[in-house]
Amino acid sequence: MLPQEKVKNLIDRHIKLEKELSSGEVNKNKYAEISKEYSELSDIIKQAKEYLNFQKDIQDLNNIINDKSSDEDMREFANNEIENLKKKYLLNEKKLKLFLLPKDLADSKNAIIEIRAGTGGLEASLFASDLYKMYEKVCQKKKWTIEIISISKSDAGGLKEVIALIKGKNIYSSLKYESGVHRVQRVPDTETQGRVHTSAATVAVLPEAEDLDIKLDEKDLRIDVFRSSGPGGQSVNTTDSAVRITHIPTGIVVSQQDEKSQIRNKEKGLKILKSRIYDYERQKIDIERSKDRKSKIGTGDRSERIRTYNFPQGRVTDHRINLTLHKLEEFMEGQIFDEFVENLSLQAQQDELSK
Repeated sequence: MLPQEKVKNLIDRHIKLEKELSSGEVNKNKYAEISKEYSELSDIIKQAKEYLNFQKDIQDLNNIINDKSSDEDMREFANNEIENLKKKYLLNEKKLKLFLLPKDLADSKNAIIEIRAGTGGLEASLFASDLYKMYEKVCQKKKWTIEIISISKSDAGGLKEVIALIKGKNIYSSLKYESGVHRVQRVPDTETQGRVHTSAATVAVLPEAEDLDIKLDEKDLRIDVFRSSGPGGQSVNTTDSAVRITHIPTGIVVSQQDEKSQIRNKEKGLKILKSRIYDYERQKIDIERSKDRKSKIGTGDRSERIRTYNFPQGRVTDHRINLTLHKLEEFMEGQIFDEFVENLSLQAQQDELSK
């Protein structure tokens, strides 16, 4: 049961913000901030008031039932209303609990997605490529933009690694559950005996760090330049345009060599570095807050297997929520991606509520 004081504070805060907005004394920047909070609170105020009035409403209906002057129809109406109020009370309580959960400030941010071929050789690189194409299709469907930051192709036409920036509305909230090991089971084109092979690719999704989130101090960075190299170590160009940036306090290292310009490689490298540091700091805070928590969504360890794509059986399984759909083809086309996101998000909320 929610403490009534917490619910009352929501209503009081809503009234206070309303007065501030109508006062005409708030500056432009503050007005936008207050308006956003006021709008969010407005979505839950009706439920908050109903929740606080529940006991009084129940008492009023019981008075009708116990009143000897009430006729049978009135008593029946009051009994039905009590049942309806109890159902609404539980629903309102759930909505209020969800609203009061700590907000993930990164949910509204763009995301940097990193896909790497794992165990399985060339087949793993082909699967990494398939995963990237799947995310591309999700982006097209949702009208998000995707911009490749760096890419490394394999001999088989697959991908050893690809790092991309995805822009749009609330990107991180939709993609954050993709981090982990994605396992594939299928018969490779090169397999003559028809045997099913298992390989894997890893996905890391980071909220894009803005300058306000991470301030990099030059003295904390070690920047090395070297000559870019292509497949087999062949020289791509004759200048030292490739850049390796090391963040000394965390030991995080980023290398970038896609661009011919050293300046552009440094810019791209710093963008990735900021997001990795931002993600590192977020994880550190999360671990400190709940060291022993193990939820079905995962511990945050990107080495854990999160999903299996079984092509012979046409199924995709998410192991964190034990959800299996026999719609692998549709999933790879980006058509049922939201179904997994909604279930993972719901499970995460339930886990938070049960703490």
